[in-house]
Amino acid sequence: MAEVVGMALLSVVVKMVLEKLASPDVYDLIRGKKLTQGLLRKLKIAVLSVNAVLEDAEEKQLMKPFVKNWIDELKDALYDADDILDQMATEAMRSKLVAEFHTATGKVRSYISTFLERFVNEIEPKIKDVISRVDDLAKQKDLMGLQEIAGRSQSKRLPTTPSFEESRTFGFDDDKKKIIDLLLSDDASRDQSVIAIDGMPGVGKTTLAQFVYSDSTVKKHFSLEVWFCISAEFLVSKVQKSIIEAVTSSPCNSEDPTMVEEQLKGNLLGKKFLIVLDDVWSEDPVHQEFLSKLLQYGVQGSKILITTRHQSVASAMHASATHSPKKLSEDDCWELFAKQAFGDDCSDSRKELEEIGRQIIKKCKGLPLAVKAVGALLWSKLDADEWNKILQSNLWDLPINEKDIKPALRLSYIYLPSHLKQCFAYCSIFPKDSILEKDRIVLLWMAEGFLQPSKFETMEEVGHRYFLDLVSRSLFQQWSEDKSLFGMHDLIHDLAKSVAGQFSFMLKQGDTTNEIVKMTRHFSCSGASLDTFVKFEEALSKVKQLRTFLALDSSSWNSKMFGKNLLHNALPMLSCLRVLSLPHNRDITYLPNSIGKLKHLRYLDLSFTRIKRLPKSTCKLINLQTLKLSGCKHLVALPKHMWKLTSLRQLDIAGTGIKKMPEQLGSLKCLHTLTKFVVGKRSGSSIRELGKLKNLQGRLSISKLQNVVPPKDALNAGLKDKKHLEKLALEWDATTPRSGSERIVLESLRPHTSLKSLTIKGYGGGIFPDWVGHCSFSNIASLHLSGCKNISSLPSFGQLRYLKELSIVGLDRVSTLGHEFCGNSSTCSSSIQPFGGLKVLRFEKMSGWQKWLSSSSAEKEGGAFPNLKELYIRYCPKLKGGLPIHIPSLAKLEIKSCPKLVASLLESQLRTMSENASIVLVELPTGKRKLEVKSVNEVASLERIMDNNSLQELQIYICDSLMSFPWGGQLLALKSVSIIKSPKLKLPIDTNYSALETLSLEESCESLSSFPLALFPKLKDLSIERCEVECLTVPQQHESDLVISKIQIVWCDKFVSFPQGELRNLTSLVVVDCESLTSLPDKMNQLLPSLITLRIDGCGQMKLFPEDGLPSNLNSLTIRHCDKLFDNRRRWGLQKLSSLTKLTIGGVAKGVKSFPESRLLPTGLIDLRIYDFRELKSLDKDEFQCLTSLQKLYLSECKKLEHMPEEGLPASLSLVKINVCPLLKRQWKRKRGKEWLKTAHVPNIMIDRKWIQKLSV
Repeated sequence: MAEVVGMALLSVVVKMVLEKLASPDVYDLIRGKKLTQGLLRKLKIAVLSVNAVLEDAEEKQLMKPFVKNWIDELKDALYDADDILDQMATEAMRSKLVAEFHTATGKVRSYISTFLERFVNEIEPKIKDVISRVDDLAKQKDLMGLQEIAGRSQSKRLPTTPSFEESRTFGFDDDKKKIIDLLLSDDASRDQSVIAIDGMPGVGKTTLAQFVYSDSTVKKHFSLEVWFCISAEFLVSKVQKSIIEAVTSSPCNSEDPTMVEEQLKGNLLGKKFLIVLDDVWSEDPVHQEFLSKLLQYGVQGSKILITTRHQSVASAMHASATHSPKKLSEDDCWELFAKQAFGDDCSDSRKELEEIGRQIIKKCKGLPLAVKAVGALLWSKLDADEWNKILQSNLWDLPINEKDIKPALRLSYIYLPSHLKQCFAYCSIFPKDSILEKDRIVLLWMAEGFLQPSKFETMEEVGHRYFLDLVSRSLFQQWSEDKSLFGMHDLIHDLAKSVAGQFSFMLKQGDTTNEIVKMTRHFSCSGASLDTFVKFEEALSKVKQLRTFLALDSSSWNSKMFGKNLLHNALPMLSCLRVLSLPHNRDITYLPNSIGKLKHLRYLDLSFTRIKRLPKSTCKLINLQTLKLSGCKHLVALPKHMWKLTSLRQLDIAGTGIKKMPEQLGSLKCLHTLTKFVVGKRSGSSIRELGKLKNLQGRLSISKLQNVVPPKDALNAGLKDKKHLEKLALEWDATTPRSGSERIVLESLRPHTSLKSLTIKGYGGGIFPDWVGHCSFSNIASLHLSGCKNISSLPSFGQLRYLKELSIVGLDRVSTLGHEFCGNSSTCSSSIQPFGGLKVLRFEKMSGWQKWLSSSSAEKEGGAFPNLKELYIRYCPKLKGGLPIHIPSLAKLEIKSCPKLVASLLESQLRTMSENASIVLVELPTGKRKLEVKSVNEVASLERIMDNNSLQELQIYICDSLMSFPWGGQLLALKSVSIIKSPKLKLPIDTNYSALETLSLEESCESLSSFPLALFPKLKDLSIERCEVECLTVPQQHESDLVISKIQIVWCDKFVSFPQGELRNLTSLVVVDCESLTSLPDKMNQLLPSLITLRIDGCGQMKLFPEDGLPSNLNSLTIRHCDKLFDNRRRWGLQKLSSLTKLTIGGVAKGVKSFPESRLLPTGLIDLRIYDFRELKSLDKDEFQCLTSLQKLYLSECKKLEHMPEEGLPASLSLVKINVCPLLKRQWKRKRGKEWLKTAHVPNIMIDRKWIQKLSV
């Protein structure tokens, strides 16, 4: 019954058709054509006859579900009617354009008349067909007993948008405390590091996780936090990339899984992190292993928090603790409901409605989502009758289960204003957990014709109002503090999908196209596999009336098939398209000429494709409103006749290679967004064209300003009058000769004072005009100056009270930054706090800059830079000092390749410092700091850059000549030290390292031959790589004091021995490429009782494991490239290790043609990985039949391997991956033959990183 509420959409479609029937364009087209006029009159009468009973149909369809078919048929017919009317309006507009842009001779008038006559003759049969269908359906309404009833009352109170941050947790206080307590416990075992929140849909799992995630205590405890929505499809690669992007704040574009994993590992090592995985459905052991691997990368105390609907998922992910939020109490329900329904209203009307409201919330059964939705619904209603209607609705009595849509959500849709219903339903074509960009959604709604024109608002403003209405009704939720990003709860998405019905369809990876039916109008595809694209093309041929083709993730598509089939074959069939969105497909290099036949097209998105040109036929798209080409670096020009696109409102060409503009762009009077304008020398492409575009808003970049001739012609751009422009970039080409009149040009380009962001690049004048930096531009929040080579002094930017980010790059003639920088302008108020709002300040490539004369008086008063968070000074080789003394809020200081400044701050007495000398000082979430020092020769003191005991992490990098470091004083609180490529640096043995927990040495401290563990009593993680260390030592009396849990020794050629004492907390031991090492510690079973991970790789001299065997708790063992040790494999004794579940063996050069031998492996193995067996031809049948618990098998670089065990692989296997095994690949890829039959029962099989069989999630 969930689809029942979808009938309400019909009234919107009816209204749309009636409006177009009354359109002046349609009327003009059929003037004098009596037959066509009569047909449209009949159509209008038929539509009005069904319109009268729609309210009754919406009410009665609950008891008469067969009404759904009637309404679907009616809606389908009306969509066709709308297409016909839109086509008529389009031809009327085209005729007007022809007449307007050509001399109205008798020949032209005759052509137009003949063309229109032919068009009308073609369209009349289509109108007759629609009338017949609507008439038939209208006759059926009486048989169904549908009657005309009064419409619902409209809202009497305007909705408002709730803020993103809830002030109360509404019943979650106890739940929140329990989860936070679990997260803050630094458990000794990583087995205690996965925590789950489970519960039924709508109970508040995600909300609770958000409260925890944003808690200040949690943020201080973890150095890294990442949130990722999983939903039904758990894609490890997406989670990996999301984490990398969160750490690096830059996109991860690599498609190499190995590279991604290494990058992930590098970014998590040494960090205490919290990763929240929202809405997990998978119970696959592969995903549990992924979580386990993530936790191994982080330091002790790292946590993963998952939310899930099912307890079985929590168990499968090895959650150590599971918390199920309780339903809200009646009092908490009322508080949440009242906040949504009344806001701050304390009037008598509230008291009258409270009794009804308390009865309504009882029907919500304690589910926060339901309470919030119905409360938001009633916010716009003050009439008690309306509240009673909600209370007494039959929807509350429908039988429901966990998968059904809650009655409160159904009601929130039914009582939406009609103009919002279609906007809401349309969003069902986006996947669950999608981030909805408000601006993009509004443009899509506009293209579909959902926005009602207003005399007082632009279409975009109407769309934003609609969007915020849906937010206020809790149908959209703000995604983050970014007010442009939103999401939909899973149950809300289910509601949107149900009301859209068969008119919308989303193709997901692995789906078939069977659900695409003739009525489908809106189509999207997310991560769709085009391996079966022929069937897909066949399916599209059924839906020739398709209005929306939205590719949500076309970057992963089989692009060759995509270009051949969709662009050339399917696209011309889809003549009714309003929306065509194909962004991020790197293999789209052009569009076919047939694009010009899409007469209805209003939205075209080719962003970040490799398109090189647009065909001339693009200029026939006279309905086109939005054209997105941002990031198309290979696009160098637009079609010549762009001026014909008179409906164009949004033209985004930012980041393209466009070098000149088409002429007469000023004719596009509807244009609201133009992101880039290249000034031409010809009159049709001069800067005057911008002056004709009166409605420009948003962002605008004007380049090649050297072409403005005469200079005062820049006044004709009219920037001073464009009050809705928010971001402005002004650029000169620095490679062209200077005219000497650039100041006049810049003076004439003075923008409106409402501007929020300004960039000036390549300006060649000696001084800036007065308006640059003037305090009247108080709204500017971001200011960037770059490549202004002749500027010698800076304006008083300190007077811009709302300036948050200032970047100054490549101003080579500036030698001194004086007091005027903070502000001493006589025209501005002296009471303005210098740089009072500045958060980020950057200076780069200032080759002549020597002094910074900071405003000492302002600093003493705490006035200058009071809120500065980040200060970057890069590539300023002559700068000696003078940084502001007091910056109270500074969280990051980066000084890069500024040798004189670095020497001054570190109090170095050396005459020369490396030109790459750098310092980075960062505040951590704990309030302590992290210091990175690179390419310095001497560090005498740290007093000038930090307070005592404030340093928690230290990294010393490529300090070739650095011999000592001031380890005392400020370094007593150090918890993490990393020293890389600093061979002469010494670690003194008389220093207090009592707080140190993590230490990493790489190609450093060459004088250190014996590493004394006793000096580091709290050390948990030790990594030594490419060093001269020969042994680790610990006096027997200190054994019990050590807490070390991880030791990694890599490429240490001289390393020969481990300490002989007990390391009871050691859980992981990794030894790689230590050529002199001959043995592991004796009595490992006794002395290393907690060891669960052991890796021995490239230790050619090692022959045997200790006599008493390996530790009994060992869980994971890796042995690679250890020839002598492998030769003695019969003496490994692995069968005694009942805890061993993961074994990796590799790097066997010769002598092994069948593996493994009998009784070599423990029978409890779950995960077996065999790498680089160069002569291996077959897997042993007897041994594999004993591995009854084996679930995963990995085979890599076994180039001669061609036979699986005769009896086949174990039935327990769920995953097999092979890589660079050509003989196996040849046999398996065909999916037939003897070898395939041995493997075919395994549900998931991957060859060279491509799935050939994937039967389970």
